[in-house]
Amino acid sequence: MSTRREITRAATVAEIKATALRLMREQGSSDVRFADIAREMSMTAPALYRYFSGRDELLTALLEDAFTSLAEALEKALADEGSADPTTAFLAVCRSYRSWGREDPTRYALVFGVPVPGYDAPEQGPHSEAADRAFGCMAATAANALAAGLDVRPLGPPVTGPLAEVLCQPAKSASLPPQAMQAMLHSWAGIHGFVTLEAFGHLHWLPAEASDDLYEGLIRGMATYIGLPAGDPDRPAG
Repeated sequence: MSTRREITRAATVAEIKATALRLMREQGSSDVRFADIAREMSMTAPALYRYFSGRDELLTALLEDAFTSLAEALEKALADEGSADPTTAFLAVCRSYRSWGREDPTRYALVFGVPVPGYDAPEQGPHSEAADRAFGCMAATAANALAAGLDVRPLGPPVTGPLAEVLCQPAKSASLPPQAMQAMLHSWAGIHGFVTLEAFGHLHWLPAEASDDLYEGLIRGMATYIGLPAGDPDRPAG
């Protein structure tokens, strides 16, 4: 059982992170200052250092939360459709990716936007583990397709040599063969590009229904591109 002090500390940490995210939304930038957070919380800036060693540690914690949230959303989509055919599972993960991006564009920008000036993220840690979980869901859809006997590969020339070895890194590819991982990276680049355009307001001129239809066409095209059979044409993208 947590002590009163631990409960109070956890609540303060949560408030600091929530305040930082709110300021990011209001300022339109992921580069927030400790002094601004402290002022909003009626604290002194030095008091924040009892909870975070500096801005970089706070940003890393926010990234961990964001990647964990993304991983949980994609894992739920995969679990809900895990017993379905590989195409249905792939489309479900793609739809979940878009829904997560639309839910909180500021959080999406923190993860996938312009790097915060001066911030140097640690190479390893809980945030990178959460990121691997999130992107592992995309790899899992390919692994399921391979297990079902489908040939997951890109339409273009397959990668060879050193690049193939890089693609086979277990943490990134869930032990997928290089060609399957190449196909999944291509598909992720496609859906990520659309979601990024949408999250950053570049598709504001499109009616909502048109955006849904456009995304649905994209992810079905990506499914075909990597070798998955056509899915249910009546499933919406939103």
